[in-house]
This record gives sequence, structure tokens and C-alpha cells, in this order.
Amino acid sequence: MFSRLRKLFSRTPQRIAPAQFREGFERKLRAGYESARTTDENERYWAFTDVLSPAASTNPGVRSRIRSRARYEIENNSYASGILATLSHDVVGTGPRLQVTTESGARNKEIELAWNRWADEVQLASKLRTARISKASDGEVFFLFKTNRRLTTPAMLDVKLIEADQIATPEGVYDDESRAVDGIRFDRWGNPKSYHLLKSHPGAQYSLNHLPTDYETVSSADMLHWFTEKRPNQYRGISELAPSLSLFAKLRRYTHAVIAAAETAADFAAVMYTDEPADGGSAAETDWFKSVPIEYRSMITLPDGWKMGQFKAEQPTTTYREFQRQVVSEMARCLCMPYNIAAGDSSEYNYSSGRLDHLSYWLSIDVERSHLATVVLEKIYRAWLTEHLAETSGISPRDITIADQYPHKWIWASRPPIDPEKHANAVVKLWDKGLLTDHQYLYAEGVDPDEHFEQLADSIKRREESGAPVPGVAITNTTTGNETDDESSKETPSVAKEP
Repeated sequence: MFSRLRKLFSRTPQRIAPAQFREGFERKLRAGYESARTTDENERYWAFTDVLSPAASTNPGVRSRIRSRARYEIENNSYASGILATLSHDVVGTGPRLQVTTESGARNKEIELAWNRWADEVQLASKLRTARISKASDGEVFFLFKTNRRLTTPAMLDVKLIEADQIATPEGVYDDESRAVDGIRFDRWGNPKSYHLLKSHPGAQYSLNHLPTDYETVSSADMLHWFTEKRPNQYRGISELAPSLSLFAKLRRYTHAVIAAAETAADFAAVMYTDEPADGGSAAETDWFKSVPIEYRSMITLPDGWKMGQFKAEQPTTTYREFQRQVVSEMARCLCMPYNIAAGDSSEYNYSSGRLDHLSYWLSIDVERSHLATVVLEKIYRAWLTEHLAETSGISPRDITIADQYPHKWIWASRPPIDPEKHANAVVKLWDKGLLTDHQYLYAEGVDPDEHFEQLADSIKRREESGAPVPGVAITNTTTGNETDDESSKETPSVAKEP
């Protein structure tokens, strides 16, 4: 036994060249996945696949080209423009409302009013809507904290939007930081440490005060970067419209082709032809491919043996709507948006199908709002509150932990119900069975519960004084003596018709 082991371990291992090893391995490879096999049929499908890292695949050249094409489509395609406008309106709406939830109601109201005044003056809601559009078209957007001495609020903080083009390391500038990705420097834990902000936009035609390579280094404390990370260790964003850019172009091209075909038929474009042989007399004397103007609404004569044939719009116009619907659905799918919202057309929807499509869309809106609040709003609120308290209460700006003593919530605009009557009936049933609280419903409707109950108490008091009906109390019918909510007086709820 030991002699056999000695022979085994005394053998000199045979070395195999790496190329030879790979060649032998590839010959023995028997993949169990169709997508892992390369055949004559699917070789062209995967011709442009790569194994690049997130930073390499989203290099400055790639991002710049996709950004420019996405912006072009937004400026020239009504669907692209409308889809992004709808998305920004649904995510941001009129802007999130701040509700401070400390034990002091007076202090809560004071902070909320101060925030609302500051947000209105710096036009925060409008900037957030613009930021959402930029995030979709460019893939990312930056927020720069600046001091604005023209503000009339105690806090002079202002937020300026920066396009992705302007955050870049200029060519010829050597960055000795190994943890740097195109204008962003990171610490050893992967957190942004500073940004290279070009003093002028790369696309600016004239810049008298700055050279294209002039830049300033901005601390991460004064800059916010909002983008969707689709791959681990991805530090720059790519346009959210990248998967659908070719579809926008195809829809425009197809639309132009259909219109051109219809116009060609309507304009009475025609061709003259003859059935005579090619060596016939009349055919030999013809000046080939010569354009002949046709007088508007006239009848003309032709030489003997010649006929006139009109160009027909062979494109079947009945397929255009189906093609347009499918393309728009696919274009908006990368934004989790259903067709009826992207196209602004719900003519083929009923209540159930419309609500089903909206469920996944509004879920994506909730996710986007949560991301916006975490990455952008919380940091803006902390910076504003620190400066506001320093100006109004004399608290040192260095004591940033003071912001943690003001717990708060963000109240977003409510989503409109598809059928208000059915929505109201469902809310009443859930509330009656204890499955829905007042606060949950009011938050979902974008209403501050404290303000609601204060206004409700005041409304009830005034209605009682004036003898008007009080909300929440059953109203009796003076004619029959029966309550209006009696089962016999209820109307049968309307049922949406199937398309």
C-alpha cells in the first residue's frame, strides 16, 4: 500500500498550457442552458455582448452618446416628452409635504411653516420634477448646495441642479486617486468624497471666463447624486430610456412612412406605362423617367397605346394603430408605465383592467418616492434645518445631530381613483372592519392628519351652529322618515362594461 502511494506522489506533474487547457475544456463543455450555447442561428444575437465592469460599460463616451440621443427624442417625440412629463408629475406632483412629529404641536407647526415658505421660495417642487426628468433622460442628476443671499427666509440655503455632463474629470487632468470614476472621488469605504465640477457646461458655445478644462472640487457635503444603481459598484447612471431609444425612432419613421403613403395616394401621383413591346415605336421615342406635371382637377389625354396608373398606398392603415400600441407599450415598459398612462388613452380599458395595470405602476411610484426621499429630501431637509435653527435659535451649525431631534414624515400627493364611488365604498368597508385607520387613509390621500382633524372639528362646530348636516352622522329623509342609507334606498352600483 505504501509503495503504491510513493509511486503516486513521486510522479512529476504534467504541466498544461493555459490555452491548451481552455481548448480542451471548451471541447468537453456541455452546457445545460440554451442561452449558454453558441450556434449559427443565435451567434448574431449575442455579437455585441461583453464582460465589462459597470464603470467600463458606462464610460463617459457611452453615457454622452446615449444622453444626447435620449434628449433628442424627448425634444422631437411627443410620446417621449409626454411619458417623462407624466412620470415626473406622478412621482413629485406638487411636491412632498413635511409633517414634523415631535411632542410639541406648536413647534411642529412652526418648523412646517418655515419649511413650506423656504421650499416655495427656492421652487423645490419644480426642481424635483426637473430632476426626475433628467434622471430618466440622462440617467442621473446632481444637486449642489449654494448660498443665495436674495432669499427672504432665515436659511439662505439654495439647491441648484447640475447636469451629468458637468460632473467630469477634464482630459489631461491626472487624478492620483485610484478610487475615482469620471469626476467622482471615493473614500476607502466607497462613499463619495468629492466631485469635479466643470465651471462651464461642455456643450456651451461660448465661455469668456472659463476654459473647457477649468473645474472646481466640491465636497460631498455640498453635492447630492441621484441615480438608479442597476449593477453592483455602479457609480454613474445610464439613461433609463436606453433600452427603448431605437423604438422611439422606429415609431417616428413608421408614422412618417404611413403619412407619406397616404399623401402619395391623395396627391394623384401617377405613372404612365404601355403594354407594347420594348422595341415598339412609341416606347422607343419616349424620354424615360421624365416628370410630367399634372394639372389640378383636370382630365388629360395620352398617346396611343399608353395608360396611366395611380400610385396606391399599399401600407394597410388598419395595422398602424396596433403597431403604435405595441411600440408605445414596449417603450414605456422600461419605466414600469402601462400603456393607457403612457399613451393617454384608456378607451380599451374597463375598471378592472385599468386598476390591475395601475397597481404595478403605482408600486413603482412608491419605490421611486422612497428613493427620492432617502437620497435627496432627507439630506436637503437636514441641511436646511441645521441652517434654519442656527439663524432662528442660535444653535451652532456644527451640531448636525440637532436634526435628529425633529422626527418627521413626508406626505406625497394622492393617486386619483379610477372609479371614485367604488373606491369610497371599499374605504368605508375597510374602515368599518378595523382594517384601515384614519391616519393610514389620510396619509394615502396626501393629507396631514393633524390639519384634517383640526379643520374637521372647526367644520363640525360651524355646521352645528348653522344647522347644516354634520359629517359622519346619518341624514334622515323628512319626507319618508327613513334614513337615506337604508338598504331599500341604495342604488345599484354601476358596473363597467367590458370592451
